[in-house]
Amino acid sequence: MTLWRGKEPLILASQSHARQVLLANAGINFESEPAAIDERQIQQKSNLSTPRDIAALLAREKCLFVSRRRPGRYVVGADQTLALGTRLFTKPSGRIQAAEQLRALAGRSHELYSAVAVARDGKILFEKIAIARMSMRALSEAEIGAYLGEAGAAVTSSVGAYQLEGLGVHLFERIEGDHFTILGLPMLALLEFFRSERLLGA
Repeated sequence: MTLWRGKEPLILASQSHARQVLLANAGINFESEPAAIDERQIQQKSNLSTPRDIAALLAREKCLFVSRRRPGRYVVGADQTLALGTRLFTKPSGRIQAAEQLRALAGRSHELYSAVAVARDGKILFEKIAIARMSMRALSEAEIGAYLGEAGAAVTSSVGAYQLEGLGVHLFERIEGDHFTILGLPMLALLEFFRSERLLGA
């Protein structure tokens, strides 16, 4: 069953499994077409430094890239950044860097900035940024090692080396923010936009 009323399926400019699940669970008919952009190069050229601005920029660039290739289609782009004070985190390159990130985050609070943008025919129609505050519990070296061993390769697929929908939930003692923001797609605002465009049947 789909609630999507667009003439053609929505396009998600991402290969994120979590974002795909969120759209599917919301009854939205979509196709996934990841944007072939160099995120780090775009970030460096922009001279932006705040996690909020960087997330917004990359969400826009992703949906614009795909939108220019798929005329007439609604395209969703999303990005998420993690900040611990002034330090900006990226996805760990491997187990060693994942352990370093967990040591830095353990016993402290950090922010997740989740940005979403919608484009059509190379123009941005909608964008939104949502924030979640995450408080990780204190972790011993043994606990970090055990978590990394159990989580396996999944630790390199998310900033901060955790996925809250999986084993990463064990790392936290307090969370402020909605589930969708944490998973990287501010769904409530996105759905409200689709309703305003008469793209949803509910």
